Amino acid sequence: MQIITVSVEAEDVKNKILWFLEHLKNEGVEIISQEDASDLRSLMATRGEKSISFSEYLQNENSH
Repeated sequence: MQIITVSVEAEDVKNKILWFLEHLKNEGVEIISQEDASDLRSLMATRGEKSISFSEYLQNENSH
């Protein structure tokens, strides 16, 4: 897995990048904010579980 961090100042440019990446989800692209990734790592450490996708994490969070 390759992890790429992109810093964007302009909101409209950020939205264009996210729009493009959304279209690549079926090809294995997963979009995670750095803050959310940090939260997910902390959660996994406290549960002692194997890695889960961020989408699965969000589904579990939204069901509570």
